[in-house]
Amino acid sequence: MVEVKIEDRVLRQAAEQGMDEFVGVFVSAINEAIGGELTAENMSQLNSDQITLLGYHILHDEVMDGGFVQLIHNGYGPFFFRNPFAKAMRAWGLRDLAKLINKANGLYKKYHEEIEADCTDEAFMALFERFGAFDDCDDDFVENEEEWTQMIADYIDEHIDRFATVVGE
Repeated sequence: MVEVKIEDRVLRQAAEQGMDEFVGVFVSAINEAIGGELTAENMSQLNSDQITLLGYHILHDEVMDGGFVQLIHNGYGPFFFRNPFAKAMRAWGLRDLAKLINKANGLYKKYHEEIEADCTDEAFMALFERFGAFDDCDDDFVENEEEWTQMIADYIDEHIDRFATVVGE
């Protein structure tokens, strides 16, 4: 296991700035500890909570930028839909997000091969029209993102030792 450290002053400053910054400090520290990117090789260096947090960060960035179609096209489908990510979200208390992941999983199973295929930028943009079935999932995520990110921040705050060691206290 890699050791993830966060300076107490940095953590306090982030907490004062808000939930996004608070969560971001942990995401940044975990990413830094594993060399900047979550890979199959370095996953074994992290615990399940750290992996889940990085997963939420990826989910958040991808869906807020281009929805579930972009998430799947960019190769993240297997991480979210073939692993117990929804189960982890449920365990963290995010039942509605778990339900959304399961709903998107049904669509993923149906359409992932077409969405994951290599294509031009123009063809990629056309995917959003072709797979409008994901629109409700995208909207649900965007509408609830703030609440879910707050719940993630609360979970981290209640279980800090599962994510990082706070130094310089």
